Amino acid sequence: MSSEPTSIFLVDDHPLVREWLITLLRQEPDFEVGGFAGDAASALAAMTAKPPDVAIVDLSLKASSGLDLIKDLAEQLPETQVIVFSMHGEVFYAERALRAGARGYVTKSDPTDRIVEAIRTVRKGDIYASAPLLAQLTERFMGRAPSSPEDTTESLSDRELEVFRRLGDGETTRQIASELHVSIKTIQAYCTRIKGKLRIASGAELVHDAVRWAEHRKPR
Repeated sequence: MSSEPTSIFLVDDHPLVREWLITLLRQEPDFEVGGFAGDAASALAAMTAKPPDVAIVDLSLKASSGLDLIKDLAEQLPETQVIVFSMHGEVFYAERALRAGARGYVTKSDPTDRIVEAIRTVRKGDIYASAPLLAQLTERFMGRAPSSPEDTTESLSDRELEVFRRLGDGETTRQIASELHVSIKTIQAYCTRIKGKLRIASGAELVHDAVRWAEHRKPR
């Protein structure tokens, strides 16, 4: 086993979360925090210049998509192992993250030592998630998970889900287009596809359903 410390890069748009993670990880003598960023573009550029062993990525980045970053890392830096550190505790998000290329999934409500445990687990070549979440993921991968009315958003692509989430957070189509670096027409096309998949009749109803969906998923 290499005596070199595990190099870690943090991607989170909340400075306080980054500072907390840096303080936590620096307590481990075999960990080294090599850098951090608040958006996907800056993170990818920094990690391409100096690839870390592990990237800890939040899914909900203000100016970008954490899922898109995970896919880019899987394609461009396959040796970098990605762990998601997210406010979303649902199997719904964990499955998408793992399919995108993540090797671990930790929620921000988990005990403090979980992120350290996750890093050590993925460095050994294993997948990391809490026991309850792993059980749910296994059920879903084996096709035995029960369906529910709230599962309708599972028909959305990752980018459609990102647009839907941002609408639920109160962003306008213009804001979403600016932050995702696409045209307003592109976002409008996504909205049209979302309405079709979710059987929503109007733009107002789309926003209403997105807000309700987002509120339901906020940590209690």
